Amino acid sequence: MSKKKAAYLDLDNRKNDFPQETTQDSTIEAVNELLREGIARGASDIHLEPVEEGLNIRLRIDGKLYFLQRFSREMFPLVISRLKIMAGMNIAEKRLPQDGNIYLEEGKQGINIRVSTLPLIHGEKMVLRILNPAGLLMSLNSLGFNEDNLMLYQKFLEYSCGMILVTGPTGCGKTTTLYSTLKHINSPEKNIITVEDPVEYRIENVNQVQVNTKTGLTFAAALRTVLRQDPNIIMVGEIRDAETAEIATRAALTGRLVFSTLHTSDAPRAVTRLLDMGVEPYLLNSALVGVVSQRLIRLNCRHCLEEDRPGAAELSLYRKVCPEEETPVFYRGRGCIHCNYTGFKGRIAIHELMPVDETMRDLIQTSRSERQIRNYAISRGMKTLLQDGMQRAARGETTLQEVIRETYYAF
Repeated sequence: MSKKKAAYLDLDNRKNDFPQETTQDSTIEAVNELLREGIARGASDIHLEPVEEGLNIRLRIDGKLYFLQRFSREMFPLVISRLKIMAGMNIAEKRLPQDGNIYLEEGKQGINIRVSTLPLIHGEKMVLRILNPAGLLMSLNSLGFNEDNLMLYQKFLEYSCGMILVTGPTGCGKTTTLYSTLKHINSPEKNIITVEDPVEYRIENVNQVQVNTKTGLTFAAALRTVLRQDPNIIMVGEIRDAETAEIATRAALTGRLVFSTLHTSDAPRAVTRLLDMGVEPYLLNSALVGVVSQRLIRLNCRHCLEEDRPGAAELSLYRKVCPEEETPVFYRGRGCIHCNYTGFKGRIAIHELMPVDETMRDLIQTSRSERQIRNYAISRGMKTLLQDGMQRAARGETTLQEVIRETYYAF
């Protein structure tokens, strides 16, 4: 199958034309069918993009966007308005971006859909982020940690106070890692409070705060109040500014276990990012327990697996990163109906974990050098994202190309 065709979803020979009649009933039917299709396909996002000819629909599956369908120009405003009504948004406002939320009952569990609009030259673009609880609350064993990293991460969780950071780009599964962690450590004896923007899933017996910048309830403002609520464990959805970084760090020094996320490309850069934000080195080296950096890589489709022959440059990089291991036989998915002819089906996380010991604390205090921190962490056994990914490729779970594409800039 050609690369161009692989960008289109094969719906198992089903007719993927949604109703195009411009009536209320047909619009409701079309929107319902679109949501069902996105959920059934395991899409993380549904993109509704206005073009001159109408409204293009694309689904993000396993991190990639695939064209699904186009609504007519007449149908376009009706579909957008229907989704706005479902999300509690102002259907008359088309000049400014809006945010909303749709809650659907799907099986035994409800599904949250986060809705965002953006005015473009051809009309409003809308993105629906599907927050399926089945993918947000997982056991620690299901998060993709290799055996050594899982044991190390569980040691992080034994601390009664300190800061644990999860880093990576948007969409790499940081929220899933944090939610699954809270589920793992949750117990009636602990007061767990989260500060999130937005709250993506409600966890039983966890006190969750939704940030609202319009009313002044920022991360920093919420965090200050949380500290007066006698918490044992605090989860800050994201450290975005210096004020939040400092409050979170000080909270970790006053007997609380603090979890949060940062957008950095690897674990050592989390230290330099916080220092650049203005967190004092003496605070950070006392508070930080460890850093987890992660990516999501696509898995080979098991239905069409065949031997792969990576290029010379890819093999050379593998031998450089994994010099102690013999060069294995690599595999890839050929492409079949089960994987929409992409060769990939599903994703899994790869990780690098950086614990903070006494020597690391001295490095944070004195040198503040990202390179020195990284070199010391590797000398103490830290397996990099590239190493973790390449070992998965060596086991036939994914391709070298996929690992390099997702991680090489972090090497």
